[in-house]
Amino acid sequence: MQQRLFQQQDLSYKNFHAKLMPTIDPDTIIGVRIPVLRKIAKDVYGTPEAVAFMAKLPHTYYEENNLHAFLIAQIPDFDTCVAAVDAFLPYIDNWATCDSLRPVCFRQHPAELLPWIQKWMASSAPYTVRFGIEMLMTYYLDDHFTTEYPKWVAGIQSGEYYVNMMIAWYFATALSKQWAAVVPYLEGKSLPVWVHNKTIQKAVESYRITAEQKAYLRTLILHKSTAGG
Repeated sequence: MQQRLFQQQDLSYKNFHAKLMPTIDPDTIIGVRIPVLRKIAKDVYGTPEAVAFMAKLPHTYYEENNLHAFLIAQIPDFDTCVAAVDAFLPYIDNWATCDSLRPVCFRQHPAELLPWIQKWMASSAPYTVRFGIEMLMTYYLDDHFTTEYPKWVAGIQSGEYYVNMMIAWYFATALSKQWAAVVPYLEGKSLPVWVHNKTIQKAVESYRITAEQKAYLRTLILHKSTAGG
């Protein structure tokens, strides 16, 4: 599989992409564009080569991890897919691979997925936590929403930048879909100051938030004098 990836290497893209991935050793980035990785994943899915590749963890290269994520995303059976996700999550070491893992079958199994999300959000591994929050954001802010879910996210205490960024992303997205249930978390200063302000920043940047809502959110920004120093 590595040979396939190196055949698609784009060194200029590698150099550009490495700057976006500060947590990744540049020597582990081949330089393969995402559409190319998706095509490879589609072409090899279900082949003995793909099966052998997915059984061999950890991988050496960043693109191998992304390819692994795209292969998992195609697994149609929920139990098989969620087991593959759970086995792969401990090896994720960056936000891009984490956010690339979007199994198609999860949408059809909200009840079965929820206990896994709770497990992932309780993990000590930051990218596993980030993934759990992202799944809650992706599949449980519309028809399957309950007021219990933002409580779960607000209860996560982390010093990890990429976890806190996902918490802010969750609440900013939730504001656009479940305003009445979520804005009290900002009004009550229930989130850490950085997460609180980042949530407002991301919400104000969103086209899904009305001008009136944005104006109100700006009044809730916490400054040092109001945040306790």
